Amino acid sequence: MTEESRGQVDASAAEVYERFFLPALFEQWPPHVIRRSGMAAGDRVLDVACGTGVLARAAQKHVGRLGAVVGLDRNDAMLAVAARKAPEIEWRKGRAESLPFDDASFDCVVSEFGLMFFEDRRAAVAEMLRVLRPGKRAVVAVWASIDESPGYAALARLLAKLFGMEVARELEAPFCLGEPALLRDIFARADGTEPALETVAGECQFPSLDSWITTEIKGWTLAGRLADEAFERLQREARSALSEYVRPDGSVAFDAPARLVTLTKR
Repeated sequence: MTEESRGQVDASAAEVYERFFLPALFEQWPPHVIRRSGMAAGDRVLDVACGTGVLARAAQKHVGRLGAVVGLDRNDAMLAVAARKAPEIEWRKGRAESLPFDDASFDCVVSEFGLMFFEDRRAAVAEMLRVLRPGKRAVVAVWASIDESPGYAALARLLAKLFGMEVARELEAPFCLGEPALLRDIFARADGTEPALETVAGECQFPSLDSWITTEIKGWTLAGRLADEAFERLQREARSALSEYVRPDGSVAFDAPARLVTLTKR
């Protein structure tokens, strides 16, 4: 994986991510994760690969003034946005494979759409369970396979046609753990109960086709990959190639389901 396909972005991309990707795609998921986590008022919660903090902020509201949330990410740009949006939360730089926390120091560990970018996924899961108190839950969300998100599958095909498979693979990277068997294998050796895996329906929504394309190219794994001329070409070609995902009012919508894995520490 390149740094981009590991989810590493610069400052401008982090701002685009927070402003456009959250309402379009990510804000719908914290309630699903929190509900499955058993998170309660007063709990101490760790959000691994917190990004700009959408899940951590929701968790802080859930645990209240007596609780505490720590958000951890390896990307400085993401953490800078997170700290500006919610200075009351503790934000830490670090890697999921080597969490800088004591054993059994959290009541709940959550991770939303980060596992697919970790260099050693099994080690990261083991670390999440290490810092979790016995009997408590960890919940991890990843995207379902790209074929289950038809808009993204179509965009990947368009990128491959225009710019080659290397560029298309950058878009496909977030969907690399969509196969249930692969996902179960990552959790199989973890020190927890049998993981519960479920597919949860979701939807990607953007106010327009241009906003979708701009956000994808400027705010996530493709940030910095296309020059201005190539970006303008993509915008032109997308008007016909992706027209089936544009609604009568000009907005864009298509299915974007996720897999949620829940496991309890022994």
